[in-house]
Amino acid sequence: MVENLAVLVLAGFVGFAVISKVPNTLHTPLMSGTNAIHGIVLLGGLIVLGLGVDGVLNKVLLVIAIAFGTINVVGGFLVTDRMLAMFKGKKPQPGADEEAS
Repeated sequence: MVENLAVLVLAGFVGFAVISKVPNTLHTPLMSGTNAIHGIVLLGGLIVLGLGVDGVLNKVLLVIAIAFGTINVVGGFLVTDRMLAMFKGKKPQPGADEEAS
């Protein structure tokens, strides 16, 4: 139990140290890449929930983790889609050529 807690705390510190060093221009592409990782985490959580977990508290925590992971994945894809939309050219409005004549 203590070893698991130590790994969790160290992973938190390492994650914070890595993310805080990322420049702002690379933050959104990095988040897009982590969506794949969160998708794997969600799949693992669903498998563990389907296999049966002992204890009500464990089930509640697992459902909360799956919900937060889902929110993170969907939000990440929405931000990535918005970022990619900025690079698309603007389409001319229908009838704009007629008004210019």
